[in-house]
Amino acid sequence: MAILDFISKQFIDIIEWTDDSRDTLSFRFPDEDKEIKRGAQLIVRESQIAQFIYLGQFGDTFGPGKYTLTTDNIPVLSDLKGWKYGLESPFKADVYYVATRLFTGNKWGTANPVMMRDQDFGVVRLRAFGIYDFKVVDPKLFLKEVAGTDDHFRLDEFNDTMRSRIVSVFSEALAQSKIPALDVAARYAELGQALLPLINPQTTAKYGLEVTSFIVENVSVPPEVEQAIDKRSSMAAVGNLNDYVKFQMAQGLDKGDGAGVGGMAAQMAVGMAMAQQMMNQTGGILGSQATPGIQVPGAAAAAGAPASAPDLFTPAQVAQMLGVGESDVVASLESGDLKGKKIGTQWRVTRAAVDQFLHS
Repeated sequence: MAILDFISKQFIDIIEWTDDSRDTLSFRFPDEDKEIKRGAQLIVRESQIAQFIYLGQFGDTFGPGKYTLTTDNIPVLSDLKGWKYGLESPFKADVYYVATRLFTGNKWGTANPVMMRDQDFGVVRLRAFGIYDFKVVDPKLFLKEVAGTDDHFRLDEFNDTMRSRIVSVFSEALAQSKIPALDVAARYAELGQALLPLINPQTTAKYGLEVTSFIVENVSVPPEVEQAIDKRSSMAAVGNLNDYVKFQMAQGLDKGDGAGVGGMAAQMAVGMAMAQQMMNQTGGILGSQATPGIQVPGAAAAAGAPASAPDLFTPAQVAQMLGVGESDVVASLESGDLKGKKIGTQWRVTRAAVDQFLHS
């Protein structure tokens, strides 16, 4: 009886694999140098393929189901062996299970930036990342080219290879598509679908795998390009620059002390406006300085001019005296509230007119 028990332990009665992991691509049934006896049961579950290998050559492939191993249902092994016993005696073979389910959520990304010519930024470097789903469609090719004789081939052993292959195709497609960098974000779904026909011919022919879904989650540009985009967006948000300057001036004047960003902007705006007005005067700044008869307050006395000579001021000098904007002085002159004399395009105001305006 003990001899029969020993003999029975040398043969395999049931061949099956229960996959309790989510990252196993292929698994070799652990035979422990046992032989498969005639009539043994082979169980292949859904999302599995069983591949027999005998003497280094591929034998029969079994899809989902339950099989009784006899000469009738494994003719390839019979041809390879040429057994004279017709499988009446036990035989030795390797049985590999290959998972054919969908492996989802695999990450991909560009290790190095993709150089491309962009119509907005010229030559620009883009980085991208996303996820993809795949499954095994040719078990024999997959075992031959990828898993080999590994008795437990996991996803992490193949991720780098798949990622490199996918990124290579993506980089070529993105460079050839000539899609502007600013438009890529709006075309993620379109880009992913367009890449599938380019990726699958390579992965299927080389590895026996099919990529069922390819998703582009993000395409980013270098930080300096991002800053340029932000500046362009800020300029668009400002809109009318003249209105924006006026708003900033009002904000600065409202604070009174001119502190803060609003005050600084107001001061800059006032300075720019005064400079522009002075440049618009005939002859520019130097011309206004060389104009005879126009002196700042007290200049006539210092120059030894007669005390009776009336002082003449420009609108800018009047504005400085009154602590208002030059445009306000010009508006008062044009309305007649402030008396002045317009010579050509320039206004001149006497001290008496200023005094009368202040006391009116």
